[in-house]
Amino acid sequence: MTEMLRRSRSKGGGQEANAAVWAALSGTTVGDAWLRRDEPKSAELVARYQEAVAQLARGVPFAYAVRRAGFRTLDLLIDSRALIPRPETEGLVDLVLRHAGSGGLAADIGTGSGCIALALATEGRFERIIAVERSAQAVALARENVARVRPPTPVEIREGDLLAPLAGARYRVIVANPPYLSDAEYDALDPSVKSFEPREALVSGQGGLDATGALLAGAAALLESGGFLALEIDERRGDAVRGLAHAHGWTRIDVHEDIFGRPRFAVAYPTPMEG
Repeated sequence: MTEMLRRSRSKGGGQEANAAVWAALSGTTVGDAWLRRDEPKSAELVARYQEAVAQLARGVPFAYAVRRAGFRTLDLLIDSRALIPRPETEGLVDLVLRHAGSGGLAADIGTGSGCIALALATEGRFERIIAVERSAQAVALARENVARVRPPTPVEIREGDLLAPLAGARYRVIVANPPYLSDAEYDALDPSVKSFEPREALVSGQGGLDATGALLAGAAALLESGGFLALEIDERRGDAVRGLAHAHGWTRIDVHEDIFGRPRFAVAYPTPMEG
């Protein structure tokens, strides 16, 4: 591997980055990859490494090049069928775990790779997780990750749009990282995102609020008593999301900051039942 790292350095990334590629593909740490660099390598793994380095040189994001992404305690399969999980979204899981208590159903809307649903199934105390995704390709990826992780709490992947597949049950929590960019904001994205990650998972109408508005319009009717809706939001739209929530009858909505101190998450509680 030492010689491969030297050769690939001129193609972009440097020895450290390419050691990270090898570590990701072989399921080891970077340090272990270096310590074992002179050991024989399988031809299949060497071919995967060379292809990943070539993809990085073309600008492909690291997670897509190695087809793996870490999310909280999970090691997930990832490719261009779904967004790459972001560190900020781990904070959304934190909020849900702190507020949800024990028992009941949880639903993850727009599950993508399945990262949120699987984190809740691994770390939470729910009876079952329903994960909804409208992209058939992302559904297939999420199911691969369910089989890979084998979480202690059952995760069911349902294909469909937003809340439609949830009918017939009540949920302790509905959580979503919906698309929340406007068309103009998408056009201004860095090519490393715009050229590789799925547009439909990023853009939500001209103002970026179509999916968020639909969730706020319909989620309250699906929650059990004491349940709540938890959303990742655009940091620039906290006030707009508050306004939408109040317009749809939510009596309380709290906006929380992400790890970078930006308003990133909204937790909404429905109108209490009377009588």
